[in-house]
Amino acid sequence: MKKKIIVLMLAVVLALTALAGCGPESSGDDHGEEGPIAGEPEVTEHDSTPINILALKGPTAMGMVQMMNGVDFGGFDGHEYRFTLAGAPDEVAPAIVQGTVDMAAVPANLASVLYNKTEGGVQVLAVNTLGVLYIVERGENINSVADLAGKTIYASGKGASPEYALNYILRANGVDPEKDVTIEWKSEHAECLSALLADENAIAMLPQPFVTTAMTKAEGLRVALDLTEEWDKVQSGEPSPSMMITGVLIARKAFVDEHPEAVDDFLAHYAESIAFTNENVDDAAVMIGNYEIVPEGIARLAIPECNIVYIDGAEMKDALSGYLSVLFEQDPASVGGKLPEDGFYYVK
Repeated sequence: MKKKIIVLMLAVVLALTALAGCGPESSGDDHGEEGPIAGEPEVTEHDSTPINILALKGPTAMGMVQMMNGVDFGGFDGHEYRFTLAGAPDEVAPAIVQGTVDMAAVPANLASVLYNKTEGGVQVLAVNTLGVLYIVERGENINSVADLAGKTIYASGKGASPEYALNYILRANGVDPEKDVTIEWKSEHAECLSALLADENAIAMLPQPFVTTAMTKAEGLRVALDLTEEWDKVQSGEPSPSMMITGVLIARKAFVDEHPEAVDDFLAHYAESIAFTNENVDDAAVMIGNYEIVPEGIARLAIPECNIVYIDGAEMKDALSGYLSVLFEQDPASVGGKLPEDGFYYVK
């Protein structure tokens, strides 16, 4: 009887030993326990959703070059950013409306127009460019906004921020843009440059970096007026002065709602990229030239004059809403018929 019991006990022990041997083996690097090691932080998984971004060739794209360079050289582990450069704003709106891009750098007033057109389908994430408009001439005739009366101004950007900003500044200085000046609207900045080269008495409104390009090609060309400074002069007496804003970054509202973490990660990288462009002009100019945004030499001279910024949150809302209010007072159509509601602004 005792022998039978001993044999039975041995059989049980052997069975348990065999079952233990069938359990999961140690990987050799798990320190003998499952899950995170005591005292070590858990690894947080980021939202790695691909983001399609469209930017215009100009200051907004210049602020993105470090990110673009990082994409090409593997600088964003866990994130997939796909950049496309466009030559004109009319390429941007259809892409956003049709959902072929998730984010886009657009003129400030176009962001509001798209918000109204899509019935709240877009949000503005950040201001990326302040005023970049300048009045340039060959000569010494223009020293104030009032001096533009009776003159012909070559300009591009009709129906967009440049037209509304110029009209506002002219009217605020007693110059009627419909009666007191002749504004020759061109389809491209290059046409304004051609007019400057053809007529030594020509006056043009140009944005950076085209001002710098023009000054390298037209001898004797000078910046007569900085329209950002002129805007600030007009606004200085207002209870809540607004800023002149050229460009903003927008996103499809559905994308923001579905991927808030991916959006926040992108914005953090974007802020770093803009800081890099402003603080490392020579290196940024090389990248800008490589991506054929503008030639490297032009970029090096233009970056300090381009007012490339990163403003988000409540400060962005205050600045942009003030700017859009000024445009709305001139012409409601300039912002899409009505001012955007609070949901337009991405404020956490």
